[in-house]
Amino acid sequence: MAMMSSFSIRMDSDIKKQSESLYNALGLNLTTAINVFLRKSIQAGGFPFDVRLDNFNNETVRAIKEADFITDEIKSGRRKPFASWEEAKKSLTQ
Repeated sequence: MAMMSSFSIRMDSDIKKQSESLYNALGLNLTTAINVFLRKSIQAGGFPFDVRLDNFNNETVRAIKEADFITDEIKSGRRKPFASWEEAKKSLTQ
């Protein structure tokens, strides 16, 4: 059996809570999830996913801001979400 070692990290408490909740739902604790990440990093020879800066054009930035605005309106009850794709599509022709 491999010799075990420990280390500590600092992270945002909300990120920790959300991560623990996510991995608990998957039947894992945070320590196991971090070990999986590190093993996959070794296997991949780096991050096991793309890490890059988002370089969005102005149109995309405006669309993201609009989507965030609409999401906030729905969450606050100022806007009712569409019940279906058909309903959303129909609203575009009105």
